[in-house]
Amino acid sequence: MILPVVAYGDPLLKKKAKDIDENYPGLQKLIADMFETMYNANGVGLAAPQIGKSIRLFVVDATPVAEGEDGDPTCVDFKRVFINPVIFEEEGEEWSYEEGCLSIPHIREEVKRKPQLKIEYYDENWDLYEEELDGFAARVVQHEYDHIEGVLFLDHISPFRRTLLKGKLADISKGNIDVNYRMKFYKK
Repeated sequence: MILPVVAYGDPLLKKKAKDIDENYPGLQKLIADMFETMYNANGVGLAAPQIGKSIRLFVVDATPVAEGEDGDPTCVDFKRVFINPVIFEEEGEEWSYEEGCLSIPHIREEVKRKPQLKIEYYDENWDLYEEELDGFAARVVQHEYDHIEGVLFLDHISPFRRTLLKGKLADISKGNIDVNYRMKFYKK
């Protein structure tokens, strides 16, 4: 089932999410719905807070990024479910890349991130993994990990750039935005 994506302005997106356990109700269906929602919106990652659940879960499928002559080979078959992840190391010289977000449509900004990370997480079968990632795969994970920490990619840009985006962000939070996927807007 395709779920609505929570739009910028909802306080849930700024809240640190909670760990879950293997008894979380409907987890396998939720994971399937998150992938379906992400694919429907042409995303490469989706975190549970973006569909209204303040839990430490996100899904990624960066496989499309590996395609084409400018493709990133770190993304070949990079499809994962991350449950209760912990990034315990980030290293390397920061590099900039223009990021976007399904919760903040039509806005893309240069974000600096470190190129390598080490992460521990459970997959959808509750198997524990420790993995080292680099390149674009690491960036996708860092972006989605930020979501479960209550951080948006806009938090990584300068206050001046955020000021310039104020009008567009206000429009998104009010629902004055045209996108080709379902969105949920915060009502005070």
